[in-house]
Amino acid sequence: MDRKQLKKYKSNKRRIAGIKKTIDRLVEQLDNVPVVPGKVTKSGDEFPYIEQHVKVVMEEPKEATRLKERIREKQQDLSRLEQENEEVERYISQLPVGMKKEIFEMVYLDGMTQEAVADIVGYSKGRVSQIISETIKD
Repeated sequence: MDRKQLKKYKSNKRRIAGIKKTIDRLVEQLDNVPVVPGKVTKSGDEFPYIEQHVKVVMEEPKEATRLKERIREKQQDLSRLEQENEEVERYISQLPVGMKKEIFEMVYLDGMTQEAVADIVGYSKGRVSQIISETIKD
């Protein structure tokens, strides 16, 4: 685990929330895509297979396709960010029980500042930062 990946944890949490809202909005837009009539060509069911024209009703194809593609992209981003955060959470959960683990949980999982954590545990902000750096190096 490196500091860069740990730093991304908080911003990933914010991005995950934003992406979920965006996906919900896109799904709502997809539900409101206008329905248009159209015709398709198909082969007859019996021999000889004669070409037939069938009337269909479907979502406006270009708009629906565009929205579905955006939803797919957002879901891929969401999956990647959630996976990165799961790695950080797994790393923190594997730390031995003690002050280091508490500091990591408060700073990264609870979103507290190092200064606030220092006040709670009775260390200086510099010492909290030092503990994080030492643990990451190990």
